[in-house]
Amino acid sequence: MSDEPKNPFEEIQKQISAALGGKNVSFSIQKGPETSTPEGEKMLGQNAPMHEDEELILKRIQEFSLKPREIRDYLNRFVIKQLEAKKVLSVAICDHYNHVRQCIDNPALLEKEYQKQNIILLGPTGVGKTYLMRCIAKLIGVPFVKADATKFSETGYVGYDVEDLVRDLVKVANGNVDLAQYGIIYIDEIDKIAGSSEAFGRDVSGRGVQINLLKLMEDTEVNLFSPTDMMAQMQAMMEMSRGGKTRKKTVSTRHILFIVSGAFDKLGETVKKRQMASQIGFAGTSEDSIKDASDFLKYVETADFIKYGFEPEFIGRLPVRQACDQLNKEDLAQILTSSEGNILAQYKHDFQGYDIEFNITPEAIEKIAERAYKEKTGARGLLTVFEKVFRNYKFELPSTAVKRFEVTTDTIAEPLYTLKELLKEHQHAQRGVMGKDIEAFSQRFAKEHGLKLEFDEEAINALIDLAIETDKAIRTICEEKFRDFEHGLKIVSRNTGKTTFAIDGALVENPDKELSQMVVESFKELEAVKEEEVED
Repeated sequence: MSDEPKNPFEEIQKQISAALGGKNVSFSIQKGPETSTPEGEKMLGQNAPMHEDEELILKRIQEFSLKPREIRDYLNRFVIKQLEAKKVLSVAICDHYNHVRQCIDNPALLEKEYQKQNIILLGPTGVGKTYLMRCIAKLIGVPFVKADATKFSETGYVGYDVEDLVRDLVKVANGNVDLAQYGIIYIDEIDKIAGSSEAFGRDVSGRGVQINLLKLMEDTEVNLFSPTDMMAQMQAMMEMSRGGKTRKKTVSTRHILFIVSGAFDKLGETVKKRQMASQIGFAGTSEDSIKDASDFLKYVETADFIKYGFEPEFIGRLPVRQACDQLNKEDLAQILTSSEGNILAQYKHDFQGYDIEFNITPEAIEKIAERAYKEKTGARGLLTVFEKVFRNYKFELPSTAVKRFEVTTDTIAEPLYTLKELLKEHQHAQRGVMGKDIEAFSQRFAKEHGLKLEFDEEAINALIDLAIETDKAIRTICEEKFRDFEHGLKIVSRNTGKTTFAIDGALVENPDKELSQMVVESFKELEAVKEEEVED
């Protein structure tokens, strides 16, 4: 007899059983019929045809023809300032994907040495580093993955493995390995994994992660299935057992572009000291002495990175380096008026969801920019200011008669006061809006239960007064008042045949008592009808 196990997944079964504390796990897969690829369908290392959009993206990469100026002009639509960063990125992106296109056309080029133009962006938070990369990936159409360097750990420690970045790229590409190998991986907060010269033993969050990233940035093959991902390995074996085209097990990083970024606050201070020290005799009075440390990142050198805690080999794999400029008040104001998809446009869209429009004065925009600048978080400060100003507007106005308002400097300075004044101006129309809310409740009740509620003027006024007094929405008041009416009125309807019911002030004042009385009266009416039938 053969000693071979009947279950081809016995080893994985044992591992899963061990992971579940020794609990028995058994399964078997029957091999299905061999599958064939329909004529005309392109396979990209998968057991399923390539999606049409993936085919178009691959074709776009194969026919890449963008020029640096075209990329720069596209970025100008979304990102304010950072002119030098846009130039540097545009050139690096064009060089990279032109090389990719040439390698696709002529595979012999793969044998030649080529230094990838991986990029490192430096600069304070909120200046548009991440947004620049998202816009570029969207323009080209390639898969894009963003992660924070702080979540990685050295292999063997608990944490996120750097190779998972490549696997995530494959997921973004819908499992299409051939498409994922041309993607962009963006790692933020790279300055947080700088090694410490004082560290003893293994540096889990620093040098070890740098070495692992270094391998990825070179030409390497990454296993599609993590050694710790039992379910993924099981799925792969199951697919193999069913037959069909063999699925790729690895993805190459040769043509994956890596971009890293970080604020590098302390590095800016180091460069600032070096620059000022070089101005012998003028260090104390130089204009540079009052500049922010981030303004000096443009002067960073390789030696500065190494002193900061980066491995020479690691920083050497990031040849394209660019510092992003801080945003001033004028830049923040320009974002609100010129940048596509800015926070002002987003807030206008949010209010339009309630059929509310607002205009904003140029002076108010300047005031918002001024406040955002004081937040010291770049463009993110705009969202902080907008949230503070419009928080109560978003809460109150959707339930009011207000359909249009203007944002002025007074709105920015005293948002709560201006909101109250706005509500006073529309107070005369507010009862009408609440009346429509009562009608809307009646329509929903009829749709859900087949019973119509007709509110008289006394009932409407009572409900509106109660809503104002308790600071609750009309819908909430009605649902609280009439929560038992569905059951009670159905009994009344069954006994009397009625489907329309008048709601007066008494019913609003004491709904439970009045409903009980209606049910009792309906039974009396039913009995009376039965007695008449017996007499006849």
